[in-house]
Amino acid sequence: MTENSSEETVVIEAAGGVVHRTGSEGHTEVLLIYRNDVWDLPKGKLEEGETIDSCAVREVSEEVGSSLPSIISKTGTTYHEYKEKGKLLGKTTHWYSMVFSKQEEDLRPEQEEGITDVCWIRLAEAIEKVGYDNLKEILLAFQQQKKA
Repeated sequence: MTENSSEETVVIEAAGGVVHRTGSEGHTEVLLIYRNDVWDLPKGKLEEGETIDSCAVREVSEEVGSSLPSIISKTGTTYHEYKEKGKLLGKTTHWYSMVFSKQEEDLRPEQEEGITDVCWIRLAEAIEKVGYDNLKEILLAFQQQKKA
């Protein structure tokens, strides 16, 4: 339950990816999606019987219209709460560093999910551009992993 409410929080599991590549100038670029007027990372809810890592791979592929990415490592976990259809939901999202096995030229946003754009953005710019603080934290954690 939340501190100021008798409302019960329904907790859901989700997974997503920090998909990255080396850009033409040698800088790390990450794949961002534009959903509901906010720059975001591709992610989605865990389906019944699915593992967290396979959920992350599936959701990235679906949301950006790509082949299946490969997981490099776990980047971190975030938690946030929000209301949907009158219910208070708590979402735990597991994040993975990922790459495509081949260069993806024709990425297509999953418009049924409200995604209108998919693009590669330099990591430093992506950290500033994402619309949620927990995504900034995940991108900063990814940046630290890259330096290690």
